[in-house]
Amino acid sequence: MSLEIITALSVQYGANPQFVLAGGGNTSYKDENSLYVKPSGIALKSIKPENFVKMDRSKIRAIFSAQLPADVTEREAVAKQMMMDAVCPESAGRPSVEAPLHELLPFTYIVHLHPAMVNGMTCSEKGAETCAALFPEALWIPYVDPGYTLAKKVYDEVEKYKAAKGNAPAVIFLQNHGVFVGADSAEAVNAIYDNMMAVLAKAYADAGVATELVNGEACMDAVKQYAPKLRTILGIDGEDGSITRKFVVCAGNFDVTGGPLSPDHIVYSKSFPMVAEDPKREDVDAYVKAYGFKPFVVCVPGRGVFCAGDTLSGAENTAALAKDAALVKQLAAAFGGAHYICDRDRLFIENWEVESYRRSMANKGVAAAGRLKGKVAVVTGAAQGFGYGIAEELAQEGATIVVADLNLEGANKAAETIRAAYPASEAFAVAVNVSDENSVSAMVGDIAFRCGGIDLFVSNAGVLKAGSVKTFTLKDWEFVTDVNYNGYFLCVKHVSALMAAETADGGDWLDIVQVNSKSGLQGSNKNAAYAGGKFGGIGLTQSFAMELVTDKIKVNSVCPGNFFDGPLWSNPEKGLFVQYLNSGKVPGAKTVEDVKRFYESKVPMNRGCFPKDVAKAIIYSVEQKYETGQAIPVTGGQVMLN
Repeated sequence: MSLEIITALSVQYGANPQFVLAGGGNTSYKDENSLYVKPSGIALKSIKPENFVKMDRSKIRAIFSAQLPADVTEREAVAKQMMMDAVCPESAGRPSVEAPLHELLPFTYIVHLHPAMVNGMTCSEKGAETCAALFPEALWIPYVDPGYTLAKKVYDEVEKYKAAKGNAPAVIFLQNHGVFVGADSAEAVNAIYDNMMAVLAKAYADAGVATELVNGEACMDAVKQYAPKLRTILGIDGEDGSITRKFVVCAGNFDVTGGPLSPDHIVYSKSFPMVAEDPKREDVDAYVKAYGFKPFVVCVPGRGVFCAGDTLSGAENTAALAKDAALVKQLAAAFGGAHYICDRDRLFIENWEVESYRRSMANKGVAAAGRLKGKVAVVTGAAQGFGYGIAEELAQEGATIVVADLNLEGANKAAETIRAAYPASEAFAVAVNVSDENSVSAMVGDIAFRCGGIDLFVSNAGVLKAGSVKTFTLKDWEFVTDVNYNGYFLCVKHVSALMAAETADGGDWLDIVQVNSKSGLQGSNKNAAYAGGKFGGIGLTQSFAMELVTDKIKVNSVCPGNFFDGPLWSNPEKGLFVQYLNSGKVPGAKTVEDVKRFYESKVPMNRGCFPKDVAKAIIYSVEQKYETGQAIPVTGGQVMLN
């Protein structure tokens, strides 16, 4: 039962961003002989009872009396091994490095968190005196290196506290780190945290300091200019010039921190942001020369804050911690201003194996594998049908999928389904009406804001209305042409500008692929609006390819045969089988099945085209570096090029 209680407490606080970001913090439950502690690499919000690492309490306590090496590296290695040796044989996982702190407090439940409201005090110049005034029964620990050094320091201070007051402290504040709370029931833990937050909220109110981050809107022009550019310049390998583009999230427009405030901030958003009016490759080079690593956070003053990661979730974690650090800095103004971790201490954390392990575990299971690993692939019209099938196939190859569709509700459901099946795809949805220029521009801005840019744009959205030229209305003609022809133009216009910003500082080629049709290669009876737009689309592809090659953007079309199983053909009310039956396009056809058999018989391979067939052609066009302006048939032999 107690494991269920600590699990519920963990999930409760872990799911609340006011208390936990990027999986930070740890919790534990102890009985007479064993400590059950959260392992590294598992987020509090998703932990289960079986995830807790069971440890022998007597072996943990031995660390406080053991004679460890004087050398810090050797000492931490020995301490880590002692903790691993304390893991019970029937348990698994790497215990939290703070397990000794959980052991030394004589309470059933320990909940260690890093709330911004708390760190506004612990990361302030007047933290110690403020703590003494606001929380006189709490224990304040000045900053020391995490790991064994911190554990031994807290052990010694707790022993002094017990000697002076006759009991152990229920609350321990760690300078530039966070807070430990111990109690013998979940209700008592909650009561302590509730009181703590209320006391701090009043202190901030009395000081006139806002407890929500002052975060303005980023300039969308700046987002479109700098996010794609940063994807490239932050992904350049300085040794050989190769590029693995980053994911870049715009976190808003706020006053970034001036230095490292806590270990979590150092691990997930680095010790210092890069501040530049117009970020260039040489700015990144200068930053690397100064600090030895590339920035994770780039501030363009007054225009936006951009946060990078190797995965989309990694970039989102960077953004969350960058905003948290900025909020902590803002809150610290109530207590004398921010107290930054000094160079010696932040270098220890930057090079500490434990934190490197924690960050790598946070990304474990997210990194993609496949031929499109690390690429952002946008598919328009992907909420259903052919577009969804293509998006799913690209996700299977490791792409991060942007489901773009007029039907945002359907797009969100499609993205959710793709994420469930292919977690590494990190799919998300955006709204777009490809025939409306403002909507297309907004889509491109939204994508730049949320992930930084586009590696592969699949212009798939299309409509079809069939009918005789003798009776076809101008309204229907313009509807088909606006989506299929004008929509392709509008998408390329805005997407290519974003892509050009990505390739301006070097890097690999980017791709635009139009999903055309076999009707773009040969005429289609009583289907002139559709075929005409598709024929014109190939002309656009060839023209765009000639122009955009100077921006290192390849433009190709793939020309599928008929996807008979998709809603475009098979919808019982509006599908093409029904339309063709009603328009008399298939002589002698009496039923929808007659129409379907008629069209299947035209394909030498005796079947319709599937999304996976088209996806393979799209991937080919991406991987083939010496081909642009092509129309690639995917028709089962129904249409063959001369």
